[in-house]
Amino acid sequence: MLQKNLKILLYSSNIWYLGEGMFAPIFGLFTQKIGGNILDISGIWAAYLVATGIFTILVGKLSDRNISKAKLMIIGYALNAIFTFCYLFASSQLSLFVVQIGLGIASALATPTWNALYAQYEDRGNAGQIWGMADGQSKVMTGLAVVLGGVIVNWLSFNALFITMGTIQVIATLYSIQLLKQQRRAATTTDKKHLLRRHQINSSN
Repeated sequence: MLQKNLKILLYSSNIWYLGEGMFAPIFGLFTQKIGGNILDISGIWAAYLVATGIFTILVGKLSDRNISKAKLMIIGYALNAIFTFCYLFASSQLSLFVVQIGLGIASALATPTWNALYAQYEDRGNAGQIWGMADGQSKVMTGLAVVLGGVIVNWLSFNALFITMGTIQVIATLYSIQLLKQQRRAATTTDKKHLLRRHQINSSN
């Protein structure tokens, strides 16, 4: 049985991958739809990867300071949803470039913090199974997302796809907020135990 915090992290990640995975395989089609060419596609995608890489390094360092990793992760999820909805207004290579940079920053906020939290709560005796579930389920959800994204664009439109993606990512964000509640409960329980122990020590004296 997975403990509650691991379940929250795993399920919110699965929901996020379902929303995120719908667009990547057909990103080039959308770029061409708004007037882009092969060079635009490669340049904008490269900008996303570079932005993600640079900000991931920075966020990784930042998260080791006295800053809540859970809050940074949730902010990343929320930004991801916001910038996904921004695809609805992308009508040029420049606007798409800005959206991709924003998504890169969002991913950088969510990914290293998620990994750190997942490692923090993992059961050391079942680390292989726990990380296997995380990696395997993300691949399965992305595979389902690829098919679903293609169906939505084929039968409806790119706008319908972006609304669906953004809505799913909002759900992932809201679900992940449960982690903050769990952390507050754990902190409250720990504080009560410390107070009780202190009271017992003072009474014995």
